[in-house]
Amino acid sequence: MNELAQMKAMGLALPSPAYLFGALVFGLIGLWAFRHGRRTEQPRTLWLGVALMVYPYAVSGTALLYAIGAALCVGLYLVRN
Repeated sequence: MNELAQMKAMGLALPSPAYLFGALVFGLIGLWAFRHGRRTEQPRTLWLGVALMVYPYAVSGTALLYAIGAALCVGLYLVRN
């Protein structure tokens, strides 16, 4: 218990379940987009998939995670249609 308090004092905290769920969902969508883009030779779809898989590592806020993920998914939708 003391170690958890020390980690919080250093500014380190465990992510919320909502954050973990969002990172998992957007990562899976990104994996699908990456594989689809590589198979059909569509570079925009491929790179949007890479972005969806990688950006959760750079974002710490849950609301920002969902906002960026939704924007990338809209971009993926627009590229496909």
